[in-house]
Amino acid sequence: MREAVSLAREAEAAGEVPVGAVVVSAAGEILGRGRNSPVSTNDPTAHAEMLALRAAAKSLGSERLADCDVYVTLEPCAMCAGALSFARIRRLYYGATDPKGGAVESGVKLFAAATCHHRPEVYGGIGEQEAAALLRDFFAALR
Repeated sequence: MREAVSLAREAEAAGEVPVGAVVVSAAGEILGRGRNSPVSTNDPTAHAEMLALRAAAKSLGSERLADCDVYVTLEPCAMCAGALSFARIRRLYYGATDPKGGAVESGVKLFAAATCHHRPEVYGGIGEQEAAALLRDFFAALR
């Protein structure tokens, strides 16, 4: 999670919403890193999780990341939760809950839907205080 927080700080420094994510192999090797960058790339799908998943899939040469875990500083949205499911992620660890945009334990609760074919193990609240503070401070500065 420390690496994900570091990536979130990089996103913040670039003027993006501070969210960072990493994909980690069963052996503990970081296979993919991502930080939010939809503004700088003009790409609405450039969420931290999506970028980390793409990098990990490229690294492994497979769209399936069945033995991998994802660490992300914010509860994934519906798009990212769907991608985690399609990638067959083993475990999801996230920091701050997102009551407005989250789709794991908030909002649509995608993994609980009958149409969800793969459900990773989910562990929320990992490094929550630091992740939430990054987001709170970022949005306070915008106001």
